[in-house]
Amino acid sequence: MPRVPTIEAPLDAARFWKMTAASFAIAATLAACSKGSSLGHQGYVEGEFVNVAAPIAGRLDRLGVKRGDKVASGAPLFALEAESESAAQREALEQLNAAEAQLADLRIGKRPQEQDVTRSKLAEAQAESQKSAVRLERDEAQFKIGGIPRQQLDDSRAAQLADASRVRQLENELTVGDLPGRTDQVRAQLAQVAAARAALEQAQWNLDHKSIAATVGGSVYDTLYREGEWVTAGSPVVRLLPPQNVKVRFFVPESLVGAIAPGRAAIVHCDGCTADVPVTVTYVAADAEYTPPVIFSNETRSKLVFMIEARPGPTDAVKLRPGQPVSVTLQ
Repeated sequence: MPRVPTIEAPLDAARFWKMTAASFAIAATLAACSKGSSLGHQGYVEGEFVNVAAPIAGRLDRLGVKRGDKVASGAPLFALEAESESAAQREALEQLNAAEAQLADLRIGKRPQEQDVTRSKLAEAQAESQKSAVRLERDEAQFKIGGIPRQQLDDSRAAQLADASRVRQLENELTVGDLPGRTDQVRAQLAQVAAARAALEQAQWNLDHKSIAATVGGSVYDTLYREGEWVTAGSPVVRLLPPQNVKVRFFVPESLVGAIAPGRAAIVHCDGCTADVPVTVTYVAADAEYTPPVIFSNETRSKLVFMIEARPGPTDAVKLRPGQPVSVTLQ
């Protein structure tokens, strides 16, 4: 077997999987060129994790899951403190109620009690108008016989005209009081109601996103914060691994890749597994890899390998663990 370089310093994930892939690819090339090819093509299990985060920052008040838990879609995962968001939601709700109340007031006109006051003033003005009309009629008769001066007659006429005008004014106020607000006022208030409702929806969205539930079912692969810690906006708190996101990567020689296409069945063998796991090929890499890196030539074509991805069924996916080495036999 070729000697794999010793890792002397911590590696990031990309370098680790790159070196792992190279190691498996070397084994795959040797297996394909020897009688031991019946052992299958070497590979490893990989998981496509779902990192669950909140879009708003806050202190982690409750972490409802732990590593290894199985959760269903919609199950609560964690909650951040939400005092500020709760207050903003209540404020937005009250502002919406006030805007809707003002709109309703514009639509119904004056209150019945206000109209009753106007009616009372109208009755009083009508009585005064009748008195001034009688006084004017009497003064006109007295003026004809020289009983009163002309100044008194003019005063009676002016008083009668003023009282009649007052009656007409109150009659118009009573009519207008029964009308709703003007169209422009109602339209403007409708806009205020719409703006208040949008503000409430935004405040409710902020409040709802302080409590996060699982968007997919799966196993809790890791939790990245502890209760009481501050979580920045968009920072993952829980890492989920849904069964449908488990896949197997393995490597085949250049001489075999042409016979492999998505949909082909394969069997995965792993150490410690109680039974082999059936998988289905879902992806065939378009680019080749060298193991080890060499300058391309016709003589080195046998060192070319292609990466293949295959996925198990949801019920079989739980038998596999990310990073687990496996061997794959094509069917």
